[in-house]
Amino acid sequence: MSYDREPVEAQVSELRPRMKSVNISFKVVEKGEAREVTSRRDGETHRVLDATVGDSTGIVLLSLWDDSIDTVEVDKTYRLENGYTSLFQGHLRLNIGRYGKIEEAETPIEEVDTENDLSAQEHERPRRYGGYGRGDRGYSGGDRRGGGRDRRRSGGRRY
Repeated sequence: MSYDREPVEAQVSELRPRMKSVNISFKVVEKGEAREVTSRRDGETHRVLDATVGDSTGIVLLSLWDDSIDTVEVDKTYRLENGYTSLFQGHLRLNIGRYGKIEEAETPIEEVDTENDLSAQEHERPRRYGGYGRGDRGYSGGDRRGGGRDRRRSGGRRY
């Protein structure tokens, strides 16, 4: 089985949580303050910064790590190849990732729709391992004990 994915050519307004192999062009609207974080994996300290990026369809936060922080400048247009999206504290993020590549774009983006902020929208975290949430036991009617019959349709009698 191959894990290669077809690249997804997207605009900001089309981004959704957990997209992979995203190709997108955007203009850097703003860069936040860099902060230091310690990796849980290897204990090393890294710099991270959130940049607001967008196009004519909306804006989203882009997470920049270490060297990539210094490679992007405000008001310039970039092309991200093989990026991905994720949720951080329930909010959408665009990420370069280990296999992504970001370069200055040939065609600049002039207009950015700052009103449509995809990172401002809260997303519900997906349940791990599938299954049903509390209160939804997967029955198509009837009571929680199952039995295969819906008591409402049978006049309350149990068969």
